[in-house]
Amino acid sequence: MGWNSWNTFGPKVTEADVRGTADFFVEHGLRDLGYHYLVIDDFWEADQRVDGRLTWNPETFPGGIPALADYLHERGLKLGIYSCCGTHTCGGKPGSYRYEEIDARTFAEWGVDYLKYDGCFHPPGADMKQSYRRMGQALRNSGRDIVYSLCNWGLGDVWTWGGQVGGHLWRTTGDIQDNWNSIVKIGFRAQKELAPYAAPGRWNDPDMLVVGMRGKGNAEVIHGHEGQGCTDDEYRSHFALWCLLAAPLMIGCDVRRMDEVAAGILSNRALIAVNQDPLGIQATCIGAHRNVEAWAKPLADGSIAAGLFNLGPGPQKTAPLAWETLGLPETTACCVTELFTGEVRGRWTRCYSSGEIPSHGCEVLRIVPQPA
Repeated sequence: MGWNSWNTFGPKVTEADVRGTADFFVEHGLRDLGYHYLVIDDFWEADQRVDGRLTWNPETFPGGIPALADYLHERGLKLGIYSCCGTHTCGGKPGSYRYEEIDARTFAEWGVDYLKYDGCFHPPGADMKQSYRRMGQALRNSGRDIVYSLCNWGLGDVWTWGGQVGGHLWRTTGDIQDNWNSIVKIGFRAQKELAPYAAPGRWNDPDMLVVGMRGKGNAEVIHGHEGQGCTDDEYRSHFALWCLLAAPLMIGCDVRRMDEVAAGILSNRALIAVNQDPLGIQATCIGAHRNVEAWAKPLADGSIAAGLFNLGPGPQKTAPLAWETLGLPETTACCVTELFTGEVRGRWTRCYSSGEIPSHGCEVLRIVPQPA
């Protein structure tokens, strides 16, 4: 859980942006909710190595990365940084290809806690899996615990080998954008078959959260979609699905300027608890009726989290959610609570019947079997 600079700031990220975000996380309770990692994406780097080592751009990071790491650590936060398994990063800065050992030691000396490792400019004919393995070994030998995030956009079915090369999480798709079609493609479609590959310490990553972007992101400007963004219901469905998927929750908006609706979504303790459940099981799609899909996952306390998502263009009344599809005996009585509102929906047997769900909206339920 944390924040990444790319969606909002892109190549214009500065030290002041990161420090300001850190202060906001502490003052407004995001840190205490579990959002701990602040990840600086591409363009923090200087254009050239110095004595063979990476260094920071002195104009945008005048205080330096080690001082910035200290600033975050003093506030109970952790610093993430970015590099690439190619000769250059996606933005043309120096990459870590054949510099894995020295770069891993450098990151450890600076106090880095998380590495996002991209896949651009990888030499033709070179084995990308081995390049990721080399950095994984270098991080383990660096003397510091560093979360290793593989970002090769799902190439080569990375979920089948990401853990073997030392990865703790791996991107399963291309970059997300702040629109409903992107959320459906990356979340509802691309993740359906990936649940067997997720487990504690080995996570499928469907990319950052776009909650609160409101069409003001770096990608939206690039693609000519500035000012569009998602509706409140679409942001709720996006966050709910990522929580059910046990996906990393990396905020992408400028939290200092997000509205109350976005803040409420990102701060929902009940959904965060589903995401952070110690079993670490990724939800699966257990059924669909017309435009409504049902996704569910078991939780460590014996309850079940389920989401009913209306992917269609208009309001939709859902089919009953049968206990049989959740692996429960029909006679089991269950207490059902809706997690966005906290409303207790009562005690149900055999199934739960929802009302009408708005277009692109959802209901997220905690279903708790009751003693006989």
